[in-house]
Amino acid sequence: MKKIIAIFFLAGSFLGSNSWAQHCNQTIEGNDLLQFNLSEIIVSSSCENITITLKHVGGLPSNVMGHNWVLTSTADYMPVASGGQAAGPPEYLVVDDERIIAATPGMIGGGEEVSVTFNINDLTPGGDYTFFCSFPGHYVLMNGKFIIE
Repeated sequence: MKKIIAIFFLAGSFLGSNSWAQHCNQTIEGNDLLQFNLSEIIVSSSCENITITLKHVGGLPSNVMGHNWVLTSTADYMPVASGGQAAGPPEYLVVDDERIIAATPGMIGGGEEVSVTFNINDLTPGGDYTFFCSFPGHYVLMNGKFIIE
């Protein structure tokens, strides 16, 4: 009986550490209906680096329905998104905008995926952060909260 309990304990430990690791690596999907599948992304403050993988699960090409993933403070979200619309292609972001905390490179189309890895040491747990897609008009619907616990 003690062996069985020990096995369950060890199995639980491995599962627990795997789910903990998943908080440092998140996947979000964008589709052809101007939607992310997540309205919030929660990461652990114990993560030094975070990797966000964006998967475009739609079928339209990037010049028609391109998606990216951009992170800013919530206060900077609208100014960065608006500035990106004016900046135009290819990324609809102002080059070297210091208000951008992280962004996936380029726009992706249906069936593609891209990742960005960034350090969160300078971000505040419980801080107010927003992620969004900067393709023209998408930021209005394709946005969510980035939460550090």
